[in-house]
Amino acid sequence: NGAIFRRIDRWGRIGKHGLTGKAVNDILKAAADRAGLEPELVSAHGLRSGYLTEASLQGVPIEAAMRHSMHRSVQTAVRYYHDQERASGKAAKLAG
Repeated sequence: NGAIFRRIDRWGRIGKHGLTGKAVNDILKAAADRAGLEPELVSAHGLRSGYLTEASLQGVPIEAAMRHSMHRSVQTAVRYYHDQERASGKAAKLAG
């Protein structure tokens, strides 16, 4: 329950609070770079919005998808939920 991405201290203890958006972005971009991908194609926002797009493609009800993405506004979530164009974008092509 709570944030997906949390701080882990040097003793392996998981923190109570989630990482900041900037920290998640920095981690994702570093991982993309190590994997030989273009870091500018990866972002925390992209993960969140991409999840809603994929949920839509898989027929997951928007209410269920919003529980996972933690969007509070249907008006915001629905923009990504119905954004089928993202499924054929540059980043999607990298995934295969």
